[in-house]
Amino acid sequence: MQETVLNELEHLRASIDNFDAALIHILAERFRCTKAIGQLKARYDLPKVDPLREQHQIARLRQLAMDSHLDPDFAERFLKFIIKEVVLHHEIIAEEQKTKKSI
Repeated sequence: MQETVLNELEHLRASIDNFDAALIHILAERFRCTKAIGQLKARYDLPKVDPLREQHQIARLRQLAMDSHLDPDFAERFLKFIIKEVVLHHEIIAEEQKTKKSI
């Protein structure tokens, strides 16, 4: 019995490790896209934040979370965390763009 439980635990943990790796790769791809967006926004002096887009994204992800039996409040907090990081990156990109223009 004990060995069976340990084997199952090991199998489940291996699955979690795979999901964690996939999450990191997906986030990296997402941030490559948001970096390109940040560069466009900086180049054309567009606002770093799009509140309407954020509202739509939050609503969409909350619905996806509910459809997937995931806590929608958690999904919203997770997205807001990512958005906060994206905005920070966009601010850095905009500052770099200003520096390039002044040189």
